[in-house]
Amino acid sequence: MMETMRRLAVEAGERIMKVFEADEMEVRRKSDESPVTLADEEADALITHGLEAAFPGAMIVTEENAASHALEGDTFFIVDPLDGTREFVRRSGEFTVNIAWVEKGVPRLGVVHAPAVGRMFRTLPEGGAVEETGPFDAARPGAARPIHVREPDNDALIVVASKSHRDRATDDYIARYRVAELRSAGSSLKFCLVAAGEADLYPRLGRTMEWDTAAGHAVLAAAGGKVVRFDDLTPLTYGKPGFENPFFIAHAPGVELVRGEG
Repeated sequence: MMETMRRLAVEAGERIMKVFEADEMEVRRKSDESPVTLADEEADALITHGLEAAFPGAMIVTEENAASHALEGDTFFIVDPLDGTREFVRRSGEFTVNIAWVEKGVPRLGVVHAPAVGRMFRTLPEGGAVEETGPFDAARPGAARPIHVREPDNDALIVVASKSHRDRATDDYIARYRVAELRSAGSSLKFCLVAAGEADLYPRLGRTMEWDTAAGHAVLAAAGGKVVRFDDLTPLTYGKPGFENPFFIAHAPGVELVRGEG
């Protein structure tokens, strides 16, 4: 399963980059006013068809088809074919292809591929997580290094926050910690920075959907990290009605969390 997920992420990344590098890019608006491009649609079709061919009968939820799908059972693929479309449209490279496998509310396997910046993070079938350093060949994995969350220093935390969705509430929450460095990153790369020991804490006080977070969540969990609800610090789960997440906090164990409200 992981081999197929990785291959499809690489193939989708190649398709996306053709649109990204084109001279012109058509951007349309969905019903919720979020942007969508040809890259989103082509990557969605490629991944969906690939998963259907490899795993007939498996439930597949993607950002582009979720409105027409009711969840059946407690195991399913969940896909964001192009996470960070706003970054993509601005010609920033911090967008990702996300594919995850969920079992009983928990993302067990995941791959996060950022083709424009040359980074890929994925879980291993036997446990643990790696960053693959390329070259990204769909037919065979490239060189990879194990990743793990770092031991945080609560007097000097490294915090990563959204590049496109920062707001006053997020800044106020971050101010409740002793922060040595505040980084900005796009898409699900924020989970992966925590997983790779490049940050300690990623709070998200804004609307996200399960396809935005599942693959990054899987990678972070496999690297020793956690993702919890903002309000009560219980684990973030998947398969919720409407696939909408509450506010959450992704972190390395050892961070002295401040419970949020709402």
